[in-house]
Amino acid sequence: MNTELLQQASVLDIDEQIELVEAIWDGIVSRGAAPSLTEAQKTELDRRLADHLANPDDVIPWSEVKAAALAKIRQ
Repeated sequence: MNTELLQQASVLDIDEQIELVEAIWDGIVSRGAAPSLTEAQKTELDRRLADHLANPDDVIPWSEVKAAALAKIRQ
């Protein structure tokens, strides 16, 4: 790992660090790379999909989830 880059990122404020992580992840995804899922992760995704299909109206918009998470981080 490039410790100099990590040190530079550590001085950013939380919002900037989150934006950086999102940008890095978007770059990984755009190249078609993604980590393999474990069996436990696959099982959990299947469970969540089944729950969503059974209860399609029981959802929270991403914008609300993100806002709540950022608010919690700032506390």
